[in-house]
Amino acid sequence: MKELILKYLQYLKVERNASSHTITSYRNDLEQLVEFASSELEFESNKLAIHQIDRLMIRLWLGQLSDDGKKRNTIARKVASVRSFFKYLFKRGYIDKNPAHLLVIPKKEQRLPKTVRTDEIDAMMELADLSDPVQVQEKAILELLYSTGIRVSELTNLNVSDVNFKQQQIIVLGKGSKERMIPLGKKASDALANHLQNRENMFTSKSDLDAKKAFFITKSGKRMYPRKVQRLVKDYFMKVSEVTQKSPHTLRHSFATHMLDAGADIRMIKEFLGHSSLASTQVYTHTSVERLKNVYSQAHPRAKK
Repeated sequence: MKELILKYLQYLKVERNASSHTITSYRNDLEQLVEFASSELEFESNKLAIHQIDRLMIRLWLGQLSDDGKKRNTIARKVASVRSFFKYLFKRGYIDKNPAHLLVIPKKEQRLPKTVRTDEIDAMMELADLSDPVQVQEKAILELLYSTGIRVSELTNLNVSDVNFKQQQIIVLGKGSKERMIPLGKKASDALANHLQNRENMFTSKSDLDAKKAFFITKSGKRMYPRKVQRLVKDYFMKVSEVTQKSPHTLRHSFATHMLDAGADIRMIKEFLGHSSLASTQVYTHTSVERLKNVYSQAHPRAKK
């Protein structure tokens, strides 16, 4: 069983070009299924055979997840993992029957993205002390996240060579190793240029070749990493906003929502965000509708009568 999972994960990496995050999630899901089945059958997990996981076993596992209070979105992803795994095994001839073929993926919960107001964004951008090189970099990070809507992983993977100041654009490597070009606004471009002037002074004896290429680096002189950016954004949000989700993704949501509110075509926003499907982007139309409803209920004299 373990060998089949490893073969499948290798297939995801090599043939499907899946991200490391996706591979880790699918591995965890499949290992949890194996652990559950082993417990139900009173087997050691390393002795479990693939044919012992049938449709009933999978449904029992999903039922247990629901009883444990797992959210629908989590269960939906686990169903997708299992369906993909057994589809791979069936097509490659490892099994004669696909026990996950008729599994229905639960409908995901429709949660509206958390956003912040433009005045809160403006206030956050004024917090950095531009006499401090570290805070100059922090402002550049905040400006870039909000001005382009890129993901944290895309920001931390950004190299100096990926920024074109003359053409006012950046090139980022998104999910599935897909490159896309995103224009830079003046404020983001200015913030990046200011950081670039001080960047070399942040190198240390620990700076390796990768750090020398990276646009953003830590105080230790290494390439910036996602967790550091998440803490940075949370610290700045704490000072200017009451929004419950204080994360880089909130800046990404705000970028898309503010663009849509200002009249941008949703298909263009899809390209900016690097979504593979328009359905992923359409959640922002619901956010805008909710904002319109709130404005109407507060402003119209007969809205509450």
